[in-house]
Amino acid sequence: MNSVQQKKRADNIMTGLFCAGAAFAVVLLIGFVGFVIIQGFGHMTMSMLSFSPTGLGNMFFNTLYLVLLALIASTITGVPAGIFLAEYAKQGRVTKWVRMAVETLASLPSIVVGLFGYLAFIVMTGSQWNLFAGSLAVSILTLPLVTSVTEDALRNLPDSYRQGSLGLGASHWQTIWRVLLPACFPRIMTGLIMAAGRGFGEAAALMFTAGMSTDIDWNNWDITSSSCPLNPFRPGETLALHIWALRTEALQPDAFQAAGASSAILMVLVVSFSLAARYLSWRIDKKMGGNR
Repeated sequence: MNSVQQKKRADNIMTGLFCAGAAFAVVLLIGFVGFVIIQGFGHMTMSMLSFSPTGLGNMFFNTLYLVLLALIASTITGVPAGIFLAEYAKQGRVTKWVRMAVETLASLPSIVVGLFGYLAFIVMTGSQWNLFAGSLAVSILTLPLVTSVTEDALRNLPDSYRQGSLGLGASHWQTIWRVLLPACFPRIMTGLIMAAGRGFGEAAALMFTAGMSTDIDWNNWDITSSSCPLNPFRPGETLALHIWALRTEALQPDAFQAAGASSAILMVLVVSFSLAARYLSWRIDKKMGGNR
């Protein structure tokens, strides 16, 4: 066997390994999602889907609301941080410290972030467990991801984007806002989807901040009221917290079925959010490219 045949054989082997790895990831995802959904919906009853105190509807809403608040907090801090590192930061001691801070935040255990959130957002403010404190704790966990994705997306853009905009008389800020950010929006959206997935599944950081109780009155829309659904300063148990409580502390006989139903709803929520965000990103990217 000559060297050309050996190289071709090695290339075929590595191509097969790469395809097998990709196929395994897809099969694993389909199998995992299918197992959780089939098992969960198989034990689900209509009363579990209600928005009553014994249903899962309130936890479903709490999960969406907390993730939305966390994404807002992550976006208004992580995206500017990524822009600073990609467009303004020069190589030096300050930049190294910023990068080290981002990397350190990415490696923090969620339980430690939860304890910090409890001390900083609950004890020091003299408040009770609330969704806003929980969203801030989750945003600490997702901030490094949003920052890194934004920085990488801006750095990987062709330099012709910057040079062309600056050559037409645009300022640096106008170039970032009107050219660079729209061009890398799909990648930033990917980072936000990953951050949302972290928020959907987070439990440890929320035990000490968001609380494990829910008292919602869907007829009360006074946002200052503790029972208003849109009040961010009320306690709110999420689906992930509810699953943890059902499998560790619950005494009711249907705890296993309720945990399975909660897992299925959470899985459907995560997949639906990811698909919707991907579709929105694709539509925006297509529209910006001049296609309809």
